[in-house]
Parts: sequence; C-alpha cells; structure tokens
Amino acid sequence: MSKKIYCIAMFKPKPGKLNELFKVLQALEPNTLREDGCLQYRVTRQIENPFAQGSGYPIAFQEIWADKASFEAHCQRKEITDFFQSQCVAESGLVEDSNVCVYSDEAEDFDAPVIGEV
Repeated sequence: MSKKIYCIAMFKPKPGKLNELFKVLQALEPNTLREDGCLQYRVTRQIENPFAQGSGYPIAFQEIWADKASFEAHCQRKEITDFFQSQCVAESGLVEDSNVCVYSDEAEDFDAPVIGEV
C-alpha cells in the first residue's frame, strides 16, 4: 500500500467545444509534470470501444500524486486555479460540468508500518 493519491478529473465540454477544451487541458500538462510529487498527469478523451460502453464525461485527467500534500499543492497553483475560474466557473468558459475525485489504494483499516519505529 502507499500514500499515493489517485485523481480522476472529468470534464463535460459545452456543445461543440470538445476539441478546444482538450487542447486547453493538454497545455496544463508540461508545467504540472514538473511539480514535485507528480507521478502521472495525462489528459485523455473517451473513445468508442465495444468492451467499454460505460457512460461518463468525454474528457478525463488520469493523475497520480506521491501524497496528499503534493496533490493539494497542485490544486493551489495559479495556473490550475485560473483554469477552473476561467473555464469551469465563468459563463464564457468551455466547461459545462466537471467532476474531480481522489482515491487511495489503501484499505481503510490497513495497518501500515511506521517507518523508523521498532
């Protein structure tokens, strides 16, 4: 088990804005990948596949962070807060709706050893 944080950030673009929003989100990747604690940060778009016919928003970030502090620092970066303000909150933004969730790979009752203690 680990202290890693897994984030799925999904975006529903306004009608006709999918490709434009995808490019805006891709532009966030280079700086974010340079952040301490960022292990993976990739924007993806939903594609059709007969073995995966679930429903969801058509754009999703797949993120892995070393720990909670790294994820929370990322969320407070100006580039990220500006994106949410200009694209998700503002009426003129490209995003109709968004859903950001974080996950852990640790069971709630995992008896993780404390490193350095005997």
